[in-house]
Amino acid sequence: MEEKVVGKSRIEVVDSLRGFAIMGIMLLHSIEHFNFFNYPELADQPAWLSSLDSFVWDALFFLFGGKGYAIFALLFGYTFGLMMNKQKKLGKDFGPRFLWRMLLLAGFAVINGLFFPGEVLMMYALLGVVLFFVRNLSAKYLLLVAVFFLLQPIEWFRYVYYVFNNDYFPAFFNDGALWRQVTQGQQSSSFFELITSNTLYGHKASLMWAYNVGRLLQTAGLFVLGYWIHQKQLFSDSKENARIWSRTLIIAALVFIPLYLLKLSFDKLFDAEILKASVYHAVHMYGNFAFTLVLLASFVLLYQWGFFRKMAGGLRYCGRMSMTAYITQSIVGGFIFYQYGLGLGLKLGSSLSLLVGVLLFWLQFQFCKYWIKKYGRGPFEKLWHKLTWIKQTR
Repeated sequence: MEEKVVGKSRIEVVDSLRGFAIMGIMLLHSIEHFNFFNYPELADQPAWLSSLDSFVWDALFFLFGGKGYAIFALLFGYTFGLMMNKQKKLGKDFGPRFLWRMLLLAGFAVINGLFFPGEVLMMYALLGVVLFFVRNLSAKYLLLVAVFFLLQPIEWFRYVYYVFNNDYFPAFFNDGALWRQVTQGQQSSSFFELITSNTLYGHKASLMWAYNVGRLLQTAGLFVLGYWIHQKQLFSDSKENARIWSRTLIIAALVFIPLYLLKLSFDKLFDAEILKASVYHAVHMYGNFAFTLVLLASFVLLYQWGFFRKMAGGLRYCGRMSMTAYITQSIVGGFIFYQYGLGLGLKLGSSLSLLVGVLLFWLQFQFCKYWIKKYGRGPFEKLWHKLTWIKQTR
């Protein structure tokens, strides 16, 4: 069966990177039990398994926590650049059509949110508006906007404001009560109760949490940075780009190490609560971003080698069906771990949950490979594409 190619200018490494992010998200969500966070009692399993669970948890979060979604967000901005450029060549402004596309994405987010609380599609739909406002900026100014968001200005404003007003303390959204409502739905054997709690509380809890920890601004910055990467054509295969990614890898690794050590020692080094409520969030996001660049640059550089491209190239099938893969993850994962379905969340620790995640991703990979080869575009991707260009003369 030959693979159908949709779009003449697809860059394989981008699709494979997106598939890599989907894999990381699947594995991380599996050990989190898809935001269920309920596990067997430690007394009910051997000590060695508990130790292994702890190791698996720490290792997966080190590798993918805050990084898989970041790669996904960066490539979201890159894809915007592809679509923007295509319409520009036709003499059309993609901006208004993109706003309609974000409205459609919010609709997909509502569907996905029925099954999985805390999903990112709604955040993407809301923050994607940033790309509308920067769409006509030059590469230089795009980079400045991206850096502004990635620097976490809200966290630094909070700290500076405190310096001049010691009575000030940052106000955060209280998302804990909402997450408790979500958990009640996950613990229920009723699917109706699950989708009700997810719909009423899941999106709000997720967005509040993202604001509290600095993820909203980081996501906006990643969108714009991805658009900038498209403008600079950094994913194209060239010696100059290879040198750029090599320098990026070295600098990002050197920056990540002290940031990671600082994050680990933050509570011991600083007693002031204002620092923990502001600067710590900035340091944490800087570290995640630096390690994201390490993963990104390593993947791009390794992809130039045949052995790695042969090993990781199959991820492109999931990457080309990223929305379908993400939504089906939510549906299947929730059924496996929540109480309305198989209820494995209360029975499996992180280690066994990781094995479940590996199996689920393998099955998803096989499905995506079959679907792409037969149809060329995923079902949700095809629907999103058709609705995006509805009433558009082609």
